[in-house]
Amino acid sequence: MRSPESKPHLSLARILEMNLGFLGLQFSFGLQQGNMAPIYSYLGASEASLPLLQLAGPMTGLLIQPLIGALSDRTDSRWGRRTPYFLFGAVLCAFGLFFMPLSHSILMAVSMLWILDAGNNITMEPYRAYVSDRLNEDQHEIGFLTQSAFTGLAQMLAFLTPSLLVWAGMNQDWVDAHNIPYTARIAFMIGAVLSFSTILWSIRRVPELPLSLAERTRIAAKPKGLAATLKEIGSAIRDMPPAMRRLAVMSLFQWYAMAAYWAYVIYSIGRSVYGTEVATSSGFHSAVLTNGVMAAFYNGVAFVAAFAMVPLAKRLGAASLHALCLVLAGIGMMWLPHITDKALLFVPAIGIGIGWASIMGNPYVILAGAIPAERTGVYMGIFNMMIVIPMLVFAATMPFCYGPLLNGDPRNVLTLCGILMLCAAIAVWTVRERNGEGLPVGSTRF
Repeated sequence: MRSPESKPHLSLARILEMNLGFLGLQFSFGLQQGNMAPIYSYLGASEASLPLLQLAGPMTGLLIQPLIGALSDRTDSRWGRRTPYFLFGAVLCAFGLFFMPLSHSILMAVSMLWILDAGNNITMEPYRAYVSDRLNEDQHEIGFLTQSAFTGLAQMLAFLTPSLLVWAGMNQDWVDAHNIPYTARIAFMIGAVLSFSTILWSIRRVPELPLSLAERTRIAAKPKGLAATLKEIGSAIRDMPPAMRRLAVMSLFQWYAMAAYWAYVIYSIGRSVYGTEVATSSGFHSAVLTNGVMAAFYNGVAFVAAFAMVPLAKRLGAASLHALCLVLAGIGMMWLPHITDKALLFVPAIGIGIGWASIMGNPYVILAGAIPAERTGVYMGIFNMMIVIPMLVFAATMPFCYGPLLNGDPRNVLTLCGILMLCAAIAVWTVRERNGEGLPVGSTRF
């Protein structure tokens, strides 16, 4: 198998190019976070049903990413190990983005979301493995935190696009026959172009390294077929490194909080800032745009913070740094629903942005150093299960506790999000326990 020393040391410019595809991919996720709940509401869905209607993301992630991860580990094609999955996923993603804002019913919107999330998930897992494949261990921090930076930049642009269209002269209340604003339609179509073009640029400019003879021999010797792939996933779960097991606890709190935040932050702003809970009102349209600007701001913070975290992760350890960032995010989420002035929303958004930058980078730094290189794909896919299972738990529980326990008030949901983020910080702090070498787990050497 190729030794880490044989991998070329990439310049920052090349690392940026290889992660440019993440810009298009995360632009897509940003559009979902900022627009799917409102689209469902425009089409007549109730607030309590929103988690169930957004099951496409966690379900496709649970089913697809571990499978794609295991398959890509075993792929030896003329186009590379990960590249075929990049391209197929990008096509599906572009298709889903283009047709989503044309939905005329909840059923059509749900169907488009399933296609969109399938494409995103097919692309996402191999992209994480691609960074680990392509870079030496001493460049893992810059590789994964660059992905985090592109996440911040892309989602900033995705959330900001509708407001930019309004500032350019479009009427925020100009809607089609199904109450979906035309600003959303244009934003999604821009996303369709970006999702495909940026991934194509990355794989053309920074192609995968050719497999060594030893790697080809190892792949050829592995049993083929779905049963063998599922067996590999089961074996990887059984042999999961201790650091990865401890990250699962953190993920449960962290991703439940993020799923709840994305689902209900617009509704919280609608009540606290604009005094409305009617989805078809002009005040609610204003809440959607305000959340877009605020989310663009915190993603801009994430873009800057991700680069600042590179030296900090080396010095403090990724786990310690992540715990600190989660505390800041938790404070921001608990503070947000108590703000009634639009301008002040941007203060707690700073903490949320710092936490988001860390979420999209530091756990992967910890993970990349803990897993065997030959099983990178399958373990990245399994790690995604630790992201989507909390989202499934959220979808299964929130409809039942939204009214009885949270008084049907989205502001209470955001308070819960903040508490869960603090729990995640405590959980990731335990990942700092020393391993056999006496190094903090999450440092650059394992």
